Amino acid sequence: MSFSFDGFRVGISFVMMCIVYKSAVNSLPELSPQKYFSTLQAGKASLAYFCQADSPSTSVFLEELNKAVKPLQDYGISVAKVNCVKEETSRYCGKEKDLMKAYLFRGNILLREFPTDTLFDENAIIAHVLFALLFNEVKYITTLEDLQNIENALKGKANIAFSYVRAIGTPEHRAVMEAAFVYGNTYQFVLTTETALLEGIGMEDIKYAHLYFFHCKSVLDLTQQCRRTLMGQPLTTLDIYRFIKSMEAPLLMKTEVAEDPQQVSTVHLQLGLPLVFIVSQQATYEADRRTAEWIAWRLLGKAGVLLLLRKRDSLEVDIPQQANVVFKREEGMPVEFLVLHDVDLVISYVENNTYIEERQEDETDDMEGPDMGMQDDEVAESVYRDRKRQLPLELTVELTGETFNATVMASDSIVLFYAGWQAVSMAFLHSYVDLAVKLKGTPTMLLTRINCANWPDVCTKENVTEFPVIKMYKEGENPVSYGGMLGTEDLLKFIQLNRISCPVNITSIQEAEEYLTGELYKDLIPYSGVSVLGLFSPTMTTAQEDFTEAGKYLKGCVITGIYSEEDVLILSNKYTATLPALLLARHKESLVESIPLANTHAQEIVQIITNALLETFPEITVENLPTYLGLQKPLLILFSDGIINPQYQKAMLTLIKEKHLDSVIPCWLNLKNTPVGRGILQVYFEVLPPLPLLVVVNLHSGGQVFAFPSDQAITEQNLLLWLKKLEAGLESHITILSAQEWKPPLPAYDFLRMMDAAASQHPTRKGPEYMKETDIQENDKQPEDKSAVRKGIKHWNRSNVFKAEKS
Repeated sequence: MSFSFDGFRVGISFVMMCIVYKSAVNSLPELSPQKYFSTLQAGKASLAYFCQADSPSTSVFLEELNKAVKPLQDYGISVAKVNCVKEETSRYCGKEKDLMKAYLFRGNILLREFPTDTLFDENAIIAHVLFALLFNEVKYITTLEDLQNIENALKGKANIAFSYVRAIGTPEHRAVMEAAFVYGNTYQFVLTTETALLEGIGMEDIKYAHLYFFHCKSVLDLTQQCRRTLMGQPLTTLDIYRFIKSMEAPLLMKTEVAEDPQQVSTVHLQLGLPLVFIVSQQATYEADRRTAEWIAWRLLGKAGVLLLLRKRDSLEVDIPQQANVVFKREEGMPVEFLVLHDVDLVISYVENNTYIEERQEDETDDMEGPDMGMQDDEVAESVYRDRKRQLPLELTVELTGETFNATVMASDSIVLFYAGWQAVSMAFLHSYVDLAVKLKGTPTMLLTRINCANWPDVCTKENVTEFPVIKMYKEGENPVSYGGMLGTEDLLKFIQLNRISCPVNITSIQEAEEYLTGELYKDLIPYSGVSVLGLFSPTMTTAQEDFTEAGKYLKGCVITGIYSEEDVLILSNKYTATLPALLLARHKESLVESIPLANTHAQEIVQIITNALLETFPEITVENLPTYLGLQKPLLILFSDGIINPQYQKAMLTLIKEKHLDSVIPCWLNLKNTPVGRGILQVYFEVLPPLPLLVVVNLHSGGQVFAFPSDQAITEQNLLLWLKKLEAGLESHITILSAQEWKPPLPAYDFLRMMDAAASQHPTRKGPEYMKETDIQENDKQPEDKSAVRKGIKHWNRSNVFKAEKS
């Protein structure tokens, strides 16, 4: 452990570059650059904010910085606001790139630079500053091997305070740093954000921050592992202080019965922890001492333990003869005399009468108002974990307020609007750069990005109100917002399919055949397994207009083309299509099927094409489940622990082909690919049943769940008979799902409402989504239909759901 921090603990100055905050912050002293630097002295710490020009983008940061002033002053770090003036030159007032960086100094020596995006609130500011200062006192590790090496090095020398936080800059991280500031010379603090490391030491609960105390100082045998005590309370500064103080107290204290337990006071009671007296007699003292010591280890950090020796000649204190445990909850409260003959009973009694109540209070607090600062910590953790990964950002063009309009007007562009302070934005930036790597060297759209934290005016003008957002700009067209999954492959598909203007105008029979076989756009077939061709006679202008509107709407999702030449009957006769019609070319199966379009409007065409893109017997995943739920039918799900049995698949596909399953959505779920399926089955059955298993789930009305008999083979005949029994009401449900609404923790996380709002202009659409800016603006003016979100799917009448028609 290093003790080098003493020499410069208060010898730090922290300098932040930014743009001026319009309204004055009274608690921040304002100095000129010359005056500020003249005040820097050895052994003094200073946090300075350099300002150059007015901008509202810094107002939020200044508010958080203002909150951090007093805590930083408590650690000997003063705070000042430095106004850049033309008369004085300073390199911290000049370059634009330096405006959004923070500089950490000791005296006049630069120690470290921070992007201001990382200093997103008061906790982050304090945590990052202390973390940088305590680089010797707090060792950051990423592997279990690192932890073992530190543990072995400190055996017989010092104890370790090992903590896991989900992300750097969180309130828990700040609490650990504040504790390290006080106890860094006494204990070696070790920090990690790696969940794998936490799992490696046996902790299964990785959703919350944790702190362990490693008792290594008393370990003399290097082959022996240090004892570990887990802190049970949330990681706050006060609770960490109490926990460490309890670690410093004697493990087991001894007293005699002549001392009234009611009058005994120890450091534990002062810390708000209860006391447990183990009552002993002279004859059994050694055995009771070992028992008390074992209990003390089990309750370490939760309660103090004393060994109370009962002497025959002592009559000053009246302890019931049968009592072997005395429990004192807190200072001033009467003690309790207990008869507990098992160690586990003692532990259970203490825990049930102290910490469960605290947890219940915490849960109540969570229900009253979720911890808004911890909503994205798993994402933030992944961002911090990848912080050392050098992204090839040069593959994308960084836009500013000055270059935005000129760039998007000069070339077809994809623009990523993101916020550097937001974890989701920074996580998606990795996917966006991966996309740029995939597209490197190919003639495609210009990939650009703009940080809305630096240029909020541009983002506001472009109607960007949440992050991250992808928009496509083409000359002569309205910008189009991408609404698909935030992943590299989905975005790549959107960009590649937007290379052509849909619907494509096909001008000859030969070109139409090449289009249907996939030869015409073979480089796009990997992104669109189905090509759609609309067939119209030259006089069917209205039908052509409806199809054209549908094709434009589905641009980026599927390839569409239109053929309306005089010889269109050649194609209609070949594919048995009655004009107007759709030809759906499924390239994987090398099949072309026709669908009539008589009296079909644009929205209906969109729905027809969207449904055609869906698989007939899909594997249900977390990503595609909302799409299939949107079809408003019960789910016929085959749960499988791996790849589906070919015989079961054949039986299902046969029934689908013969139209016996038109009233349900036949699908299957691979528990190895989608482990959440096990939790779903446990809700249905309580105990996980043998697999494979076939169920019908009615999520739309009533919530009934029906299970296919486990003693029957999944064959066409057995399945058809079972469905007929369901139709006749002869089968009993195995459970009824609760009708309780699953609401998001915060309005900002109501993603289903956002999706419904985005799709409200075209409610029939179920495929990958994007919207023109004009559509979004119109939707903003419409009242939100909340009933659609609540109901989700229309009422299901069991009597008419199943159609067991003979082909």
